[in-house]
Amino acid sequence: MLPLVQLVAFEGPDRYSFVGGLATRMNDLAEALVDRGYTVRHLFVGDPERPHVEERAGGKLLLERWGQWISAYHPRDVYDGEMGKWRDFGRTVPPHLVDDVIIPAAKAGQRTVVLFEDWQTADAAVGTALLLTMGERRSAASLFWNANNTYGFGAVDFASLEQATTITTVSRFMRAALADAGVDAAVLPNGIAERWLRPVAPADVRAVRAAFGDRPTLVKVARFDPDKRWDWAIDAVAAMKADGLRPRFVVRGSRADYADVVWRRARRRGLSVDDLRLPAEAPVPAVTKAIAASSGDVVHLDFFVSEPPLRALYAAADGVLANSSKEPFGLVGLEVMACGGIAYLGRTGEDYAVPYGNCVVVQTGDPRELGSHLAFLAERKDVASRIRTEGQTTAKRFAWPRIVDALEVTWDAAARLGK
Repeated sequence: MLPLVQLVAFEGPDRYSFVGGLATRMNDLAEALVDRGYTVRHLFVGDPERPHVEERAGGKLLLERWGQWISAYHPRDVYDGEMGKWRDFGRTVPPHLVDDVIIPAAKAGQRTVVLFEDWQTADAAVGTALLLTMGERRSAASLFWNANNTYGFGAVDFASLEQATTITTVSRFMRAALADAGVDAAVLPNGIAERWLRPVAPADVRAVRAAFGDRPTLVKVARFDPDKRWDWAIDAVAAMKADGLRPRFVVRGSRADYADVVWRRARRRGLSVDDLRLPAEAPVPAVTKAIAASSGDVVHLDFFVSEPPLRALYAAADGVLANSSKEPFGLVGLEVMACGGIAYLGRTGEDYAVPYGNCVVVQTGDPRELGSHLAFLAERKDVASRIRTEGQTTAKRFAWPRIVDALEVTWDAAARLGK
């Protein structure tokens, strides 16, 4: 019998809970596991207006929205009121997992694999292990804690966590960060959903390129956060404009105060900013029409952008800027590659990156470097084409079904070791 898989994270599929790469990881992993035949439960801090429990995929996926009573007082998103949610999460999740998930599964002859994600769930992981041990039920579940980022490391008791769980992470970069904290973690990379590997509709790509016109166009989709190098991106576009290149920078950020810092910098550098507000999940024609009508140097997509227009933007752009100052994995870069786009990554050592093989790696802090890469690729279209093709090949190697194979081996090893 396959084990029951319990995912535990702050982020999840609700718009309220979907902030960044963690939600993408959780949602797509859940889908891949269901496709593999697993029954999956996903506990997350969900929309306070939606049902506490919801079944999907014919009952193979069960969503549990946690802490809704707190979220009702913090309606912005999952991280609004984060500290109160964190404290409540660590206190209330362990008894629920033990009494309502793990023990009932064990009585039915089924082992449970529990995957805790990121710092907000570390206390819950330790508490779950403690309750299982006290109840002499520790063998009923294999507990894993995964680090997707270094955020919150100062609040994690790694000694207790390492005793309670098997610790994993998503890249060599993160393994080194955990080693600095005295933890020897296994590396299990992120994956991308197989749907990202499907060809982007050629008509959508043509429509987006037509909307771009003859202006060199760059795209950036990231949280508004200093780590995402928005300052460098704005300065690079400003340098291109100063050289008379008429660049267009299409961006999608997050709800964060740092957005104001980005817009002030853009205007100080002489860049005009257009805010495009469309209905959530606007289709490709609506998005392309709005971009074509904009004359701004920076075009801010101030709405939820669904995958079809997002994929078309990635495929059609001259480059997608995913160069962070600290990049634990680089999920956006892989998604860009899957779409046949050209990802511009930073010097953060993404495990899959091959400079001028499957991507462009920005090597300096000089914003003028961006223009040099664009000029080279405009002249050497054969190299640009090769990067797009090799990027798609790379993305296929990180499809979730392949990553699930590695997860299953790790789960089996943990069960054999009684952890």
